[in-house]
Amino acid sequence: MPRTERKKRAAGLLSQVGLDGDKQTRKPGRLSGGEQQRVGIARALANSPSLILADEPTGNLDSQTGQNIISLLSDLAKSENTTIIAATHDLSIEKQCDQIFRISDGRFVEANGS
Repeated sequence: MPRTERKKRAAGLLSQVGLDGDKQTRKPGRLSGGEQQRVGIARALANSPSLILADEPTGNLDSQTGQNIISLLSDLAKSENTTIIAATHDLSIEKQCDQIFRISDGRFVEANGS
């Protein structure tokens, strides 16, 4: 992919995760923990993967930004035919999941979903 297209895709992904303007050019140390988390999510989406493994994808994010990220990942799963496997303690995420597996104390407890 030509450099100009890569830069355009990166800017678009950063905007999708809520990082606009000068935040797109800041060094990581000049971003908050939540903003760094969003950069990581944008980076994971950069090459249009068929599978994303997400460990606490809403960690360090406020509830509204977390819901935006989950919506983004859910939309990606549908539009790009991407499988997303997320490990999380945030039970509000399950409303947007097709399949849910619960693990407690290192043991499989239950599965539900479509």
